Amino acid sequence: MALTNQTLVTEFVLKGFSETPQLRIFLFSTFLFLYITALTGNILIVMAISLDSGLHTAMYFFLANLAILDIGCTTTVLPKLLENFIVEKKSISYDGCMTQLYFLTCLLGTELLLFTAMAYDRYVAICHPLHYSTMMSRMVCMFLVSSVWAIGALSSLLHTGLMLRLTFCGPNEIKHFLCEIPSLLLLSCSSTYVNNIMIVVADMYFGVINFVLTMVSYGFIISSILKIRTTEGKKKAFSTCSSHLLVVSMYYTTIVCTYIFPGSGSSMDNGKVVALLYTTVGPTLNPLIYTLRNKDFKTGLKKVFSFFKRC
Repeated sequence: MALTNQTLVTEFVLKGFSETPQLRIFLFSTFLFLYITALTGNILIVMAISLDSGLHTAMYFFLANLAILDIGCTTTVLPKLLENFIVEKKSISYDGCMTQLYFLTCLLGTELLLFTAMAYDRYVAICHPLHYSTMMSRMVCMFLVSSVWAIGALSSLLHTGLMLRLTFCGPNEIKHFLCEIPSLLLLSCSSTYVNNIMIVVADMYFGVINFVLTMVSYGFIISSILKIRTTEGKKKAFSTCSSHLLVVSMYYTTIVCTYIFPGSGSSMDNGKVVALLYTTVGPTLNPLIYTLRNKDFKTGLKKVFSFFKRC
């Protein structure tokens, strides 16, 4: 009956949002709309940046990677969530759960690192504008993005490997709509001491250190903006980083609630709401936040629509 020598559980049961049929239909429609919106918005961002040579800059290169991460994050979680609104048995296989855990952890960690790289990009653009083309050259951007993805993938591989060591032999109901580290650790029959240690290390690196680096960057940015004499100059400088600062604030708030304070973040309904923010609401709102007031991106969108017309 064991799936591997390390586990007696062959599948997990995911705790849904509601058993009321009418509410399930409403929630299914809502999440389907959010999923389609998130996919459409982020795909348009990637296409616009790819097709418009005017958007081939460091800032938009990072934004394209953020859009890819958001596509991956929603696709890792929402299809299974939507399926569970339809089927009676809300289960996920052991392998499926570990796969979802790997990709979700990888994408979330990578996104935190990418936010730090984006903050550095805005710091260079505002504090060292004359050296921007040198400090944020194509090679530098490729190195930063490659490092971000590699570190996120390796960290997730470590956490997933540690999770595979654990024995799950008792209750298999995950009190969540997805497989994440805090929820799964509660179900383990074996010691989770090493897992907890690595979670603290990851929290310090991905959460605390990256948050501090991001805030330091914005400290220098705000200081430089305040030194600008004209009001118009201050508005223009702030507009280049306000969207990123808003997204970072939203994202770190949800991650802190879930992983740095797991006692509150992974507890029942509160944890579900927090998870929805970073897996669904964030990826849906990010394209709007970054592009609504961006004239350059609107030009890129026109090229995307022209491309589709030619097809």
